[in-house]
Amino acid sequence: MSFFGFGQSVEVDILLNDADSRKRAEHKTEDGKKDKYFLFYDGETVSGKVSLALKNPNKRLEHQGIKVEFIGQIESWHLHFVCEHPSARNGLPSKLLLCSSSPAELYYDRGNHHEFVSLVKDLARPGEITQSQAFDFEFTHVEKPYESYTGQNVKLRYFLRATISRRLNDVVKEMDIVVHTLSTYPELNSSIKMEVGIEDCLHIEFEYNKSKYHLKDVIVGKIYFLLVRIKIKHMEIDIIKRETTGTGPNVYHENDTIAKYEIMDGAPVRGESIPIRLFLAGYELTPTMRDINKKFSVRYYLNLVLIDEEERRYFKQQEVVLWRKGDIVRKSMSHQAAIASQRFEGTTSLGEARTPGQLSDGNSRQ
Repeated sequence: MSFFGFGQSVEVDILLNDADSRKRAEHKTEDGKKDKYFLFYDGETVSGKVSLALKNPNKRLEHQGIKVEFIGQIESWHLHFVCEHPSARNGLPSKLLLCSSSPAELYYDRGNHHEFVSLVKDLARPGEITQSQAFDFEFTHVEKPYESYTGQNVKLRYFLRATISRRLNDVVKEMDIVVHTLSTYPELNSSIKMEVGIEDCLHIEFEYNKSKYHLKDVIVGKIYFLLVRIKIKHMEIDIIKRETTGTGPNVYHENDTIAKYEIMDGAPVRGESIPIRLFLAGYELTPTMRDINKKFSVRYYLNLVLIDEEERRYFKQQEVVLWRKGDIVRKSMSHQAAIASQRFEGTTSLGEARTPGQLSDGNSRQ
């Protein structure tokens, strides 16, 4: 990054000590694209250099101090309405006013930032720099409790920030990293078995082999048709990601269909059994995240959908827990990261997810 001031400019760069050997991981950005970042785990040390390259060798750079920070931050944004309302002309705020006749537009409020990790290292006291130089830094055994995440309304990021304090404008350089949280195999991982249907019309029994799956796992199950008096023509399983942000009355839910898996095309008969085998490795999934720093949650549901010949949809949702398996990468991890990978979060029992349009023991239709 360059700073153009009175007489001197400087290029700031952040270099990791183990950049050549450290693994990189793909991570989705806010615009939906993917980029590769250096991958870290909870408990690993973050060390490197802050490099300052002066553009004009014969001139000095005055500063009020140089520092580097390691920051874990949650940023949330929500969609609001802005409209031209008569009260706005009287000096009153026009945001969030309900307009029926006035022109309105949508905007995203991105002002909500929360830092859950904030570490600072001072690299130089106030003074001046006469030549290009580099400053070493080290953040030892850094706590990184949550997984990096970019969603519809929230972003959890970790980054290094180098700052040269100046009287007029600071010179700032940031470098993002990606953090993965690792888990061991859950001790309790019971199967899911339920009987659902519509009274005197449809009665089915579905079974999934587990309730907790790692991100490269395979969902194995069966669908049993005990009573069929509706002409079903199609059946599929959807993987639904539900992102929840906010608290109290200001809670926002975003549902995203990650995958659609067709398990039947045609009319089933009584006594028929349909097998399910769904590979998760091909989809963009994250571990289940529950009440992260009391800011947001990410949950996953298997949505069983049946469609009849009149295009009516019947469905039943069941929550499952997703987790990141740590055994594969443990050999290449540092000692402190291997210890951190022993943790398993999200082992609480699963409740039945119910919405008004679901299949149940009574009539239910979407």
